Amino acid sequence: MKSSIATVSISGDLREKLAAIAAAGFDGIEIFENDFLAFDGGPREVGRMVRDHGLEISLFQPFRDFEGLPEPHRARAFDRAERKFDVMEELGTDLVLICSNVSPSALGGIDRAADDLRELGERAQKRNLRIGYEALAWGRHVNDHRDAWEIVRRADHANVGIIVDSFHTLSRKLDPHSLRAIPGDKIFFVQLADAPLIDMDLLYWSRHFRNMPGQGDLDVLGFTQAVAATGYDGVWSLEIFNDQFRGGSPGAIAADGHRSLIALMDGVRRAEPTIATKLAPMPAPIAVKGVEFIEFAANETEADDLRAMLRSMGFAHAGRHIAKDVDLYRNGGVNIVVNTEREGFAHSAYLMHGTCVCDIGLKVEDAAATVERARALGAEPFEQPVGPGELRIPAIRGVGGGLMHFVDDKTALAKVWETEFTPVGGDLVDMGITRIDHLGQTMNYEELLTWLLFYTSLFDTRKTPMLDVVDPGGLVRSQVIENADGSIRFTLNGADRRSTLAGHFISESFGSSVQHIAFASSDIFLTAAALAKTGFVPLVISPNYFADLQARFGLENDFVARLEANNILYDRDGEGEYFQLYSTLYGDGFFFEIVERRAPYPGYGAPNAQFRIAAQKRSLRDKHIPAR
Repeated sequence: MKSSIATVSISGDLREKLAAIAAAGFDGIEIFENDFLAFDGGPREVGRMVRDHGLEISLFQPFRDFEGLPEPHRARAFDRAERKFDVMEELGTDLVLICSNVSPSALGGIDRAADDLRELGERAQKRNLRIGYEALAWGRHVNDHRDAWEIVRRADHANVGIIVDSFHTLSRKLDPHSLRAIPGDKIFFVQLADAPLIDMDLLYWSRHFRNMPGQGDLDVLGFTQAVAATGYDGVWSLEIFNDQFRGGSPGAIAADGHRSLIALMDGVRRAEPTIATKLAPMPAPIAVKGVEFIEFAANETEADDLRAMLRSMGFAHAGRHIAKDVDLYRNGGVNIVVNTEREGFAHSAYLMHGTCVCDIGLKVEDAAATVERARALGAEPFEQPVGPGELRIPAIRGVGGGLMHFVDDKTALAKVWETEFTPVGGDLVDMGITRIDHLGQTMNYEELLTWLLFYTSLFDTRKTPMLDVVDPGGLVRSQVIENADGSIRFTLNGADRRSTLAGHFISESFGSSVQHIAFASSDIFLTAAALAKTGFVPLVISPNYFADLQARFGLENDFVARLEANNILYDRDGEGEYFQLYSTLYGDGFFFEIVERRAPYPGYGAPNAQFRIAAQKRSLRDKHIPAR
């Protein structure tokens, strides 16, 4: 597989773009004309720069408003094309993209357009160049790849082919299956882009909201399968117009792009095994069985506060590491590790962020295969020295710099707790807590799509529609990653304002991190009663919330009174019910949550978020009021 990305897809000047694209592992680039025009060197210098980075110029684009023009516009269009050919020869590329005409002067007619492309193909052939014709979704007369192909077919010239773009096909809801009728050798280039489903003008949608395959809602996989089925053997390229990407880190965006292409082509191979993708084999998306452990990094003083909070939720001190200052706390099927080592990764995480979740351990089908797939997708494996009696647990660096370790049932990793921890035998209290329901990870908004792509490309998961969470200080964008049986769930929360609770947490913890852990309860009222005996301090919810709750759902007085007495929030979706009980804040925004799902309830209590956040902000404000 040959991979490419348009220079318009990432931020920076041309030198910065080329460095980022090469570092991400791409084979080539599309030179977007504006990037070339803004550069202060000539086309020969640009060509040398590209080749010095180990890249090739796969495409020069775009050449606009060419076909179907009346005279004298037609003659001028051919003159413009000749000048573009001059530039291409100096750049060292042989293919130019001609997008369908949007000019008010353009005349309709497939034969007229075919005649123009045939004549231009003759001129291109004399220079050993090729032209690729693309149907813009908003083209004046040609806005459908089927019409573009008919024009290319009638042009009937070896140097004239079609260029197809997933956005232009899928944004108009065209059936990508129709692409299979095009001979693969007449497809000169393929551009790929995803996008969220938004009802707006096609041009504006395209120019501002495209994203990487897998980050949006379009059927890019179906489109790519259809193209691959033609026998197409050329370059697969990303062309992404996105305001957020233009202001982001060029290295991070380029890395996301390369990961998205690898994951997409792996998906094509699995959907249609007979299609040759020339992609090195990798394990299938990894099945996750659940969260095996959550590890906190802390110093001794702050660890004491954290331990007290865990004990108040019924967690017992269950084990001590055989060689390190690491303790295991357990409740039901939940394992919490508190690491106070003064060296190693956890200590570095503490120095950077303060007390924080530094590591997430997942139980997977095959731990070694997980790291193998992660490496193929560009993730960084992690290792640190292993002492006597310790296991070498496969791990990678997650997004945001944290770690993810993987255990399975098929190797010695199944006995990690027995192997690495000496039992302590703390008293267990039945709190009704069974497992981790979900993890809430908070990040700057511009990182949200990166995290989403990381999880959905590595694991066998799906994403839910994005939601706006109302915070008194602004909006937070939230999206959930989950698997089919709900054994793994991540709520990803993107904030771009410090005035929100999520933004405050990012600012105070110096980066993206796990902001909350939600435990599943088999009976929320049993859990609340048990918590009342262990010193747990719940987040206090406004009485106004409960009065409105009764009116909204028509709940019985006694039931609402029980909710209010225990500060339990409630939501209902059809027949499903959801209960939420929150801890007070730990530090500057971290918190625990206990939930009960009375099936079928697929959500996460989004209607309650603004009331929970308001209560947490009151708690944070009161915490910082100086004593009188």
